Amino acid sequence: MPNDEVKNQQSEVAVSSLIETSQNQGISFLDFDTLLNMLDASYDSFSNCNASLGEVLTDTIEKKMEVEVDVQTIYEDILSEGSDKIPKLNREMHSRYIHEMLNRPLPAPFSKLDASKTWIAFWLMNSAALIDNLNTKEQNNAAKQLMYFYKTSSGSKNTVAGFGGGLHQLPHLAASYAAVLALLLSKNENAWREIDTQKVKKWLLQCKNKDGSFSMHVGGESDTRAAYCALCIAQLLNILDDDLRKGVADWLIKCQTYEGGFAGAPGDEAHGGYTFCALSALFILLNPDELMVSGLNLEILIKWTVDRQYSLEGGFSGRTNKLVDGCYSHWVGGTVALLELLINYNKYKINDPNKYLSLIDRQRLQNYILCCCQDTFGLRDKPGMNSDFYHTNYVLCGLSMCQHFQIYDPSKAQKYGNAFSAYPIEIEQPNTITILDDNHVLGIDAIFGVPYGYALNMYTFFSNL
Repeated sequence: MPNDEVKNQQSEVAVSSLIETSQNQGISFLDFDTLLNMLDASYDSFSNCNASLGEVLTDTIEKKMEVEVDVQTIYEDILSEGSDKIPKLNREMHSRYIHEMLNRPLPAPFSKLDASKTWIAFWLMNSAALIDNLNTKEQNNAAKQLMYFYKTSSGSKNTVAGFGGGLHQLPHLAASYAAVLALLLSKNENAWREIDTQKVKKWLLQCKNKDGSFSMHVGGESDTRAAYCALCIAQLLNILDDDLRKGVADWLIKCQTYEGGFAGAPGDEAHGGYTFCALSALFILLNPDELMVSGLNLEILIKWTVDRQYSLEGGFSGRTNKLVDGCYSHWVGGTVALLELLINYNKYKINDPNKYLSLIDRQRLQNYILCCCQDTFGLRDKPGMNSDFYHTNYVLCGLSMCQHFQIYDPSKAQKYGNAFSAYPIEIEQPNTITILDDNHVLGIDAIFGVPYGYALNMYTFFSNL
């Protein structure tokens, strides 16, 4: 224990010295200064665990402390090298990872993800699109494979049809959501024409329950993910009508918990992913004015959401007392973007991005992403973890959220519907975030989580059929 105390004292002295040096030299780089403040010795790094002195440490708290030590070590090593050593987005290596996986058969161990093929296509294509590096060959190959899944799903020859996660698999809302988004990214209108939207609508209605919820598949589990997936599919294919809408908003509101976030179902625990799905689904169904009187408890939702950001790490957790995870840069970060739109436009009547109020510390989150979530190839959950397709996509989505505000446009809502009422604009507030060209990613659609413009393009296509 004395050795640990000595190490902690040395660390505190080192950080204090760095802060003093930065101030004396007049360094004004926001990313560097923010990183210094994240390691300020006055911060109790274990306070996020809510562990009182002498309290028995749970497995979760011990793991969180280990993560904090790993993150602190990374930050201290970077700071010791100077303000120009903060990592940049390694676009070249991440691009190689993405395109290699898109253009070759996956290794044998990936066979366990056989039911997730539509997801793999979406994660990789969206990652490439976010760094503006998706090519036509990949788009066409993906569209061909995805439509094969559609035509061979177990419901395709009946009166209903959705996408299975792979060949000859059960139509599933999550797999169908991923497939539609991947097809959206393909821009392949010939493939889009092969989708029988009326069969898809009949299938969605079969998945809909009397209480307003949706099941992931006929006879399957019901949660807020299913509602979000169903509404996204229906919106993009231009089949969202009163039958599909009926009762959904009321059911979603029941999923808000006493903490403020949303659970998968009424009575369950608040979770970052479920919260994004629920709030995004509500944004599809309701405009900001309607949402404010829907029964949503905005105040506690904001508190729960901003509490997900940890001061030392800078990243988000998905639940109370859980570990930071890079994927929540999107699930919680996307929730932040929608809440900012709601309170800035509706509550404070602000629609000028230069006057926007930011709910979180974007620079801290960007620091966590760039310093802790980059593997040699691809992006990851946290230090010590391997990169994967899922985290590569959602960490990049989170980086986009850091760099953009979502602006509400009533004219777009009136013309295209609530789901298309927001558009991203790059943040130019110098005290909010520093965006270097090397780190820049495209702005994303707040609801669908793809680079802006793709979703509206698909919706417009089906609207004109």
